[in-house]
Amino acid sequence: MFGVADLTSVRGFVKAQGGEYVSSFPRAISLGMRLLDSVVDELYHHDDIVTLATYRGLYTAVNAALDRAALMLGKRIQDFGFKAYPIQASQIVDPLKLEGVFSHKLAANLAGLGWIGKSCLLVTPECGPRVRLATILTDAPLDAGKPMENRCGVCRRCVDVCPTQAFTGAAFNPAEPREARFKAKLCEEYTDNRISIFGDINCGLCVYVCPYGKKRG
Repeated sequence: MFGVADLTSVRGFVKAQGGEYVSSFPRAISLGMRLLDSVVDELYHHDDIVTLATYRGLYTAVNAALDRAALMLGKRIQDFGFKAYPIQASQIVDPLKLEGVFSHKLAANLAGLGWIGKSCLLVTPECGPRVRLATILTDAPLDAGKPMENRCGVCRRCVDVCPTQAFTGAAFNPAEPREARFKAKLCEEYTDNRISIFGDINCGLCVYVCPYGKKRG
């Protein structure tokens, strides 16, 4: 999936997270790749090492594919005389806040690819949260999409399934800090504890349980 976001209205937010240079780009190209359903659908086997290792491998492979795609697209943009600044699919630059240099989900939301759900993940109508994202910041004068309306409604499946109760159930509000919706430290501590048992793994229950993206029938 692919979309373009106009960042001019959120420049202050982008600057606070990534700094002056990152916030100088007026556009963001959002790239998304769907995770394989056959892997995500097994994540309810939450203590099975094969399931967890396979999901981690898929997660890592998709991130790498997105990074390569962002690099190649960035080179093409540069060839046309514009700036291109790719943001890796999985990158943390602030270990205390557990934040990257730029929010992929913000760009994807502004580009109209989906909305930010109660799980603080991007949720798309077709894939749900079963996507990974990368971003290319640019000054190329690209036509931008429009944000998509939140469609979570009263659903709380991701909130209720979380083993650490890291989600508050609050809807996304860009004026509020992330902590109003998501206690990231609780998620990190839970994952770190499970890594000591199972090795390098991810949780993914909030990805698995979302009704968007699941096959119907």
